[in-house]
Amino acid sequence: MLVANRMTQEPITVEADDLLVRAAYKMQSGGFRRLPVVSGGKLVGMITDRDLRAHQGHLDHTKINGVMSENPVAVTPATTLEEAARIMLERQFGGLPVISDGRLVGIITASDILEAFLDVMGASHGGSTRVDFVLEGEEHGFLEATRLVAREGGEVLGVGTYREKLGENPVCYLRLLATDPERIAKALRASGFNVLGVHRVT
Repeated sequence: MLVANRMTQEPITVEADDLLVRAAYKMQSGGFRRLPVVSGGKLVGMITDRDLRAHQGHLDHTKINGVMSENPVAVTPATTLEEAARIMLERQFGGLPVISDGRLVGIITASDILEAFLDVMGASHGGSTRVDFVLEGEEHGFLEATRLVAREGGEVLGVGTYREKLGENPVCYLRLLATDPERIAKALRASGFNVLGVHRVT
């Protein structure tokens, strides 16, 4: 999934020569913690609520361009969400501006990425269930598991794999809509699957 699919387009911005009080007003009224700073439509910096707190008492006579972080780290609409998440985690950023040909076209936040993660996991569907099992060859693999789920009347909403430890067999999770998920887990076990757990989402 790409940043373009999840970013907020046409984000609220401030101009580099605006006063800090204008940034404070926009942050407070919009519930924002950071704002892109533009000049002539091009991204030139970022201003955060931390910057404003550091200059409390001087907001009405200090310009943004004297306080903002210049040359901010940015991504493009074609950047993957995984790469954007990696940058945020490594740099401890809560959001990233999105640019195309130097012009600001959006902003992507940690909340946007978490929402995408929940959608991919199928966890945004209330009443769904996640079943985890160990992948152990074709006989006890993903395709056979989904066939069994369908036979038992379940619907697969999402799927993925992870490893508890390096070197161990991967664990597959299936996000299901099912009236009786315990029955599906029982059927998987009866077919030889190593089911690790059944987790409901209310």
